[in-house]
Amino acid sequence: MPQTDPHSDPYSDPYEELARQLGSIGAVRRELARSLPSDCPPAVAVVLMILGRYGEMRMSRLADRMAVDMSVASRHVAHTVDRGWVDRRPDPVDGRGRLLRLTGDGERLLAEMHRRTTEALAHRLRNWSEEDVVRLTELLARLRADFGEYEQHGVPEPDDTTTHP
Repeated sequence: MPQTDPHSDPYSDPYEELARQLGSIGAVRRELARSLPSDCPPAVAVVLMILGRYGEMRMSRLADRMAVDMSVASRHVAHTVDRGWVDRRPDPVDGRGRLLRLTGDGERLLAEMHRRTTEALAHRLRNWSEEDVVRLTELLARLRADFGEYEQHGVPEPDDTTTHP
């Protein structure tokens, strides 16, 4: 059996292959976005999902959670307010601020989006075992949690003692 140089194989480094796979995940996201209602673009759906998950919050916190500039978050929130999915009310702690929250219509839309997304995933992964779906979910949650640390603390500087296989 011929010996090959492990460095000549572009897939020999698992981190390089992971980077390639994560780079191509956009196709999955685009396919899932097709299941969204036509008047709810993906960035607006993110606003609804964040408010649905974390509840009422100020615009600055929403922008932080979305990892976007305040002006971008404000534009997406305006879209949701115009459609009656999100309500703005004065912050009782600081009257100058406004709190964002889902309306009943926003909660119903969010439930519909979850249903559509779940159906799209179930259809696309219909040949996967339940164990594979559970394992992928666990690994994605672990990946997100590890990157969540970096959101709070910044990306650490590499040091000479840290290596990866």
